[in-house]
Amino acid sequence: GGWVRVRDEGDKITLAYKQLNDRSLHGTKEVSVEVSDFNNTCQILEAVGLEAKSYQETKRETWHYKNCEITLDTWPWIPSVVEIEVESEEAVQQAAAELGFTWAEALHGSIENVYQKYYKVTESEVGHWKEITFIPVPSWLEPKRRLG
Repeated sequence: GGWVRVRDEGDKITLAYKQLNDRSLHGTKEVSVEVSDFNNTCQILEAVGLEAKSYQETKRETWHYKNCEITLDTWPWIPSVVEIEVESEEAVQQAAAELGFTWAEALHGSIENVYQKYYKVTESEVGHWKEITFIPVPSWLEPKRRLG
């Protein structure tokens, strides 16, 4: 199954359908449109029977390098992550190397994988968190922090 996301990026608001088919580089299907109002879009989704699963805050910077879109995503409670989008895996690997990243350390899939790297949690647990916001690490999560 997939999920629907409404995102306020500051300069635009998007509505997207995402479906994780596999953990490969291009394993996520995404269809996205720009919308004009965050709250009204959420109300429409609720009116057709969808329920809000989670509220997540992130900070995002988008850069362009050669023919790539480089996104720096900052999520609460974990180090920032870099996403490189370009037409092929070979081009992603080349850009990653040019930017000083080690391909062997790359994570593919959703942000849940990154939380699993830093906390002793399952993908399902992360997927059920109701809020991920820029507050200090919650007391229920702190004991699950991976050391080192």
